[in-house]
Amino acid sequence: MPPLVECVPNFSEGRDMAVMKQITDAIESVDGVSLLDVDPGQATNRTVVTFVGRPEPVIEAAVRAGKKAAELIDMSKHHGEHPRFGAMDVCPLVPVADMTMDETVEYARQLARRLGEEAGLTIYCYESAALKPERKNLAMVRAGEYEGLTEKLAKPEFKPDFGPAEFNARSGATAVGARDFLVAYNVNLNTTSTRRANAIAFDVREKGRIKREGDPLTGPVVKDENGETVWAPGSLKCVKGIGWFIEEYGIAQISMNLTNISVTPVHVAFDEVCKKSEARGVRVTGSEIVGLIPLKAVLDAGRHYLQKQQRSLGVSDKELIKIAVKSMGLDELSAFKPEEKIIEYAIAARSKKSRLVSMSLEDFVHESASESPAPGGGSVSASVGAMGAAMATMVANLSSHKRGWDDRWEEYSGWAEKGKAYHDELLRLVDEDTDAFNAIMAAFGLPKGSDAEKAERTRTIQAATKYAIEVPFAVMETAYESMAMMKAMAEIGLPASVSDAGVAALCARSAVMGAYLNVKINAPGLDDKAVAADFLKRGAEIEEKAAKMEQEVLAIVNEKVSS
Repeated sequence: MPPLVECVPNFSEGRDMAVMKQITDAIESVDGVSLLDVDPGQATNRTVVTFVGRPEPVIEAAVRAGKKAAELIDMSKHHGEHPRFGAMDVCPLVPVADMTMDETVEYARQLARRLGEEAGLTIYCYESAALKPERKNLAMVRAGEYEGLTEKLAKPEFKPDFGPAEFNARSGATAVGARDFLVAYNVNLNTTSTRRANAIAFDVREKGRIKREGDPLTGPVVKDENGETVWAPGSLKCVKGIGWFIEEYGIAQISMNLTNISVTPVHVAFDEVCKKSEARGVRVTGSEIVGLIPLKAVLDAGRHYLQKQQRSLGVSDKELIKIAVKSMGLDELSAFKPEEKIIEYAIAARSKKSRLVSMSLEDFVHESASESPAPGGGSVSASVGAMGAAMATMVANLSSHKRGWDDRWEEYSGWAEKGKAYHDELLRLVDEDTDAFNAIMAAFGLPKGSDAEKAERTRTIQAATKYAIEVPFAVMETAYESMAMMKAMAEIGLPASVSDAGVAALCARSAVMGAYLNVKINAPGLDDKAVAADFLKRGAEIEEKAAKMEQEVLAIVNEKVSS
């Protein structure tokens, strides 16, 4: 995957979609940028837009969007529930793939400078892109909101980092940042009370609430030795939160920003809000993701709730997502569509490249039978290996749910998770093997008129040839490694499914042998004969071990089915 950066600008317009359409059209006018999500809010009068691409086109798209927002949005007429101080209120960059935070910071500052110079916006840099330590926190940068900007800009300490230092009543100011992946997450309550929602938000957010003596609402504020207000921290780290009433739905919500989901995952935040709400006589009814969320965060939530049920965790991603959605009520207010809300799925949905593994089985068989040379034996071998690993995973999942084996559910769940990892990797290799073949064809098609072109063509052919060996070799390794769980399932799995463990071993052995044929047919094309010989030697060893393991599994299976 090339270096990718995500941009998540928030615009102070959530009611006039014609205005937002012009802004998103400006974003999509830049080649190389994928618009992933447009999430408007009526009550907040705010729209969160998410797009992704290589850094340079993303910056260009953000500048065009900033110009268009300044042209179309009049902040002097804006009202909404969410804190804000500008037409393009915030514009953070987030590293997605092959990008460090330091690199993202540099790109964010480039964006900030261009928004100031080309769009005429008053710019403050925040989070990791902050040029002054006191501006790191967005709440501090935006303190006083739009209404306080005139007074704020009159003070030297609030001189913006880029752009005009004079108050612009129409566009206000913009905060440009670089941050880790932030999940905007709202939890729905069965109350209309903003005060109660805020109390729960203060219970959980990291900042907590002001500490008071005696009565927590009216008691005197506690001060430290320096006269500074003392805060009683909440229960969740890396969480910001407030309570508000959403007229559109007629409910109060806890609105949270989870700034580091490796510290506080979404499901942990949901469970904690449930706990604190119940203590205050309020019930959580559901929740919603604003913008996009990484796949891992949703899968982790699904595993968490399955584990609480003492169910196997080695189920499909689709099932894990379903469990997460139902457990946290992510579909209470609107449908949760994975292809729109999960960032990896959203990127894939917008890719023009079709994937073999997304085909129906019938279409895959017909494509394999067509006159096209790809998919070939390597992709078919990987698919057979994936089917084998899936069979063994099925045995583990069935065993984990067997009545009377309740005390062993975690043991079988562990095997099922291993099996899932094997069949997911082999599915990935189905398409990668075809990609490897196509790379060789593309390399042979390179020009060879000059000496320089010939040299580059030769180098590219050799790199593609090595790649075309490495991919089926990875199929061999993965398929062979999966056979350990097939043997285990034959030995200790559900007796009624022992034949499935045998079928799994047959598939895995076939995948190893088929992939090895692809290693052998490509090895002679590699000029580095030592490397080619090493692949062949290690491949022969794996093939021999796979055949031996197959016989061991079948011996166990045949003994059990014959008894």
